Amino acid sequence: MNLFQDLLAPLKEMDLEHLQRTLESYKAYGPLPGILLPLAESFLPILPLLVFVAANANIYGLWLGSFYSWIGVCGGSLLVFWLSRKLGGRFSGWIRRRFPKASKLLVFIERRGFTPIFLFACFPFSPSAIINVVSGLSGISFGSFALAILLGKAVMILSVSLLSFNIGDLTEQPWRILLIIVLLVVMWFGGKKLESRYHLK
Repeated sequence: MNLFQDLLAPLKEMDLEHLQRTLESYKAYGPLPGILLPLAESFLPILPLLVFVAANANIYGLWLGSFYSWIGVCGGSLLVFWLSRKLGGRFSGWIRRRFPKASKLLVFIERRGFTPIFLFACFPFSPSAIINVVSGLSGISFGSFALAILLGKAVMILSVSLLSFNIGDLTEQPWRILLIIVLLVVMWFGGKKLESRYHLK
């Protein structure tokens, strides 16, 4: 256990500049480091996801870096959801009986479907790992969960990338902040429309 903590400590404390230098040293591996680090955060929430996203944007470029981060984050979220459903699905009934508050959360996610997961996915400081696990234990369809994660994480990652990419230019480019707001509104309405159209609930 101590060895595991020792291995994780440098990653937890790594700042953006240090991480960028580290990732640049692995450029021979192409996009793999930029994808695998955000994916690992889905299983180890103590890792600094925002630093990974910011580093990807500054190393690979705004759009490509955001794309790599999005693949990693969404892939990790969907894997955690799938594992929770496969391994923990049989305990869902026991959890509902044993923990009434947890049961209310499961029912809330099942009834509301797309909206709460999408909103949680949009915000960088939300407890993503908990949402992924709880969603897997709930009765929400995989399609509804996947749509909410794909759209919500796109908003979150692009927002963080826009704000951290060449951050010194942010005051001279206020359109970045406006774009984030517009993106959030468009993704939410678009996701709701898709969900109702294809009956993902």
